[in-house]
Amino acid sequence: SADLVLETWDLQCERNGREHRTAEMGCQQLVVRRGQPFAITLRFSGRGYEEGVDKLSFNVETGECPLPHARPALQRGLHPSTHLTACSPPSHFAVTDFPEEGGWSAVVQQQDGDSVSISLCSPPSARVGRYNLTLEICTDSQGSSYHLGHFVLLFNAWHPEDAVFLRDEDERREYVLSQQGFIYQGTCDYITPTPWNFGQVSGTGPPGPPAGAATCMPPNVHPKRSQRLGEEVNCNDEDRGVLAGRWDNCYEDGTSPMAWIGSVDILRRWQKFGCQPVKYGQCWVFAAVACTVLRCLGVPSRVVTNYNSAHDTNGNLVIDRYLSEGGDEDRRSRDMIWNFHCWVESWMARPDLAPGYDGWQALDPTPQEKSEGVFCCGPAPVTAIREGDLQLKYDIPFIFAEVNADVVYWVVKPDGSQRKSTHSSVVGKNISTKSVGKDRREDITHTYKYPEGSEKEREVFAKAEHEMSSVREEEEGLHLKIKLSEGANNGCDFDVFAVIDNASDTERVCRLMLCARTASYSGGVGPQCGMKDLLNLTLAPRAEERVPLRVLYEKYGQSLTQDNLIKVVALLTEYQTGGVIVAVRDIYVQNPEIRIRVLGEPMQERKLVAEISLVNPLAAPLNNCVFVVEGSGLTDGQQIKELEEPVEPQAEARFRLDFVPRQAGLHKLMVDFESDRLAGVKGYRNIIIAPRPE
Repeated sequence: SADLVLETWDLQCERNGREHRTAEMGCQQLVVRRGQPFAITLRFSGRGYEEGVDKLSFNVETGECPLPHARPALQRGLHPSTHLTACSPPSHFAVTDFPEEGGWSAVVQQQDGDSVSISLCSPPSARVGRYNLTLEICTDSQGSSYHLGHFVLLFNAWHPEDAVFLRDEDERREYVLSQQGFIYQGTCDYITPTPWNFGQVSGTGPPGPPAGAATCMPPNVHPKRSQRLGEEVNCNDEDRGVLAGRWDNCYEDGTSPMAWIGSVDILRRWQKFGCQPVKYGQCWVFAAVACTVLRCLGVPSRVVTNYNSAHDTNGNLVIDRYLSEGGDEDRRSRDMIWNFHCWVESWMARPDLAPGYDGWQALDPTPQEKSEGVFCCGPAPVTAIREGDLQLKYDIPFIFAEVNADVVYWVVKPDGSQRKSTHSSVVGKNISTKSVGKDRREDITHTYKYPEGSEKEREVFAKAEHEMSSVREEEEGLHLKIKLSEGANNGCDFDVFAVIDNASDTERVCRLMLCARTASYSGGVGPQCGMKDLLNLTLAPRAEERVPLRVLYEKYGQSLTQDNLIKVVALLTEYQTGGVIVAVRDIYVQNPEIRIRVLGEPMQERKLVAEISLVNPLAAPLNNCVFVVEGSGLTDGQQIKELEEPVEPQAEARFRLDFVPRQAGLHKLMVDFESDRLAGVKGYRNIIIAPRPE
């Protein structure tokens, strides 16, 4: 027979993209999910394919890895069959009606004259990454080879045999496909949802926006190894990590962590400047970028916020804080309580552990403590954290402490003696993530810990060798709390109250010290912005006393950080016993609302106008005002508007944005506002875009 000659071929990127839920990554390349068939069309010249005469076979192999070496932590937790090599061994497989199980396969779907449609399928355990695809044709011992191009293979949460299989379709849509969501910030008493554009499939590269992530990282990613991506997100190990962290409120040579509203801009900058770390990130930015990359690779992932998060540096499950009698903190201990802390959870099997630990795994990409020589934490099964199984892989004791540690306040007297106030139910509050399919918060605290005071909690603490606090948290009969009168608004004065309850039958004479300081979310404090010291406070038996403290904007305005936090400390000392009680509360100072009004009929490929405005609540003008707007499927990247004039007190900052939505469906238009006195102000608007008429 005459040789079979390939004339043209079609990888059917658009059709395969629809079927594999990767269409929004763009039609310029083939992106498919492992374990699911994809079709290609071959067209021959002269004659068509003849079964029994012509032998067709394919080679697939991952390309060379551009990283000069694999980092040690990427190796840990790998399945034994997964090794970090420059490229994976090629897989060779022939077109057959009876493909072997567990390997690559190719089956003729349809033949029409000179054209043949072939269905290719990878095993659900195939390596994830960029592949070369080659066709080999053999007729009467004469052979020829054709390079058909590249394709990207992703994890498949829809395939029951994939390590990241997730049963619920709504959860798959939220944790793999959803490009937008919320990250929860603020305080445990005032939780604020910050909109975030993950943008993992916005069609900007191979695959999705983390083009750098796909080309600057090893191609053959295993689920547990994908968790080690956390160390690739931060640059503390002198590598080419995506983000540089900074917590000192000095961001002049970069971008403030509070200014970001999405991962896409960060990853584009990283790629544009040769994989140099982008300045700057803090915990929620590290977590959000890691979540974007993991969703892009097909791993179901979500950002989680833990309020009152303990940073236990010595592993004793106790956070020691030292206070003077005047309420000033002594930084002799590296232990910290972060107002909130964010990490990522990813859904996957853990074949390296005993049964029972599959499911959500916690990964913390924020550089805090080194784990096996690198700044990264996890993956840790959330089930193991809840059950106190601290010996399992990886880094479970650190995360267990983040949600369970006791807090001990040591009050240091002038003579050097110390009295302590112990709090065993402060840490690990309101652990939060976005609800599936709704713009609401889901509380997942119960997945990390049993109810406080329960029998199960006692069992877990015994297993974890964590002594239940035997120290009374408060002096007998005295109870101390800090309350806020109403919401604290930026630019306004507000009142806080120390509320003291004397539940005993005797009169008590105490000293009350009440102090307010501006603070950062990671626990640091700034200048004092309110103070009251009552030397002889008489507490009647069975009575409650409320002591107010007025916090003035003229005192806190200049030193308020972009975290918008004020830390209030109350210290009650009883003269008769010398006992002390400490109460601490973080107050979130609320920013003004960004108003977004959409004009026009929201339809795909039709111009829309958004009117965006904000009222200056401060007594001084706002200078250097900038609005930044973005939204996957709505805008072409980021839209930046710099206002030419200052915004006077109580005046409105306003601008109009024209944009043409590219994708139908529900999308979020996200806005950030920056200025010299008011920064990190966020807003969003849901817009439902109708598909364009056929």
